[in-house]
Amino acid sequence: MSHNAIAASGVCKRFDGQFALDGLSLSVAAGEFFGLVGGNGAGKTTLIKCILDFCHMDDGTIEIFGRRRADVQARAALAYLPERFSPPHFLTGREFLRTMAQFYDNPWDNAAAEELSIGLDMEPTALDKPIRALSKGMTQKLGLAASLLSGRALLLLDEPMSGLDPQARILLKRRLVRLKQQQGTTLFFNTHLLADVAEICDRMGVLHRGRLCFVGTPTACMTRYGGATLEESYLHCIQAETASRAPAL
Repeated sequence: MSHNAIAASGVCKRFDGQFALDGLSLSVAAGEFFGLVGGNGAGKTTLIKCILDFCHMDDGTIEIFGRRRADVQARAALAYLPERFSPPHFLTGREFLRTMAQFYDNPWDNAAAEELSIGLDMEPTALDKPIRALSKGMTQKLGLAASLLSGRALLLLDEPMSGLDPQARILLKRRLVRLKQQQGTTLFFNTHLLADVAEICDRMGVLHRGRLCFVGTPTACMTRYGGATLEESYLHCIQAETASRAPAL
């Protein structure tokens, strides 16, 4: 298996003539936790869609564990949770997880599903309710449970903390770190929550208007941009990037 879980080079994507991604190059090592941060419309979800071969790229290449993104076997190594997760409302939570186990070609383990639901602060009885009866947060936990139970080497999660209360966020981060320690799982996720990035990520990237303006550790970001917090450092970073693109008067 390739040393890099994700390797993107010179990726460009345009919508209506405007760059959503502008020459983006990035590598994520196998076993690494990488957080991608940026404002609304920065290109974060577009990048994930490009990685998954959900959309055409205007230029560049992306490989997943050494395989080109269009190779079906490349995507067999990952589990994906979209930002707007909307599972079939007519299934119960347990039926959904069982279906996803079949999708991932895994044997159904009812005990593991119930243990994980508890680990995400969701009562096992909730698994027997129809998904349409679950709250946004409970539905998000269900999607996360399917991803975590997949056994895949790479988790590709788009805003995974969306809709989660503080306790669930803490429990999820603990579970993710455990997967890294025990199975060497790679995590690539988009988020607006920089505190989560600071807590669990080996490295981070700041994406602003389609360009990566910083890649490195959260500590390096704070050192480089001089903020007292990662949030302040992020703000200084995108301000510097905006100033660098301003036309000279």
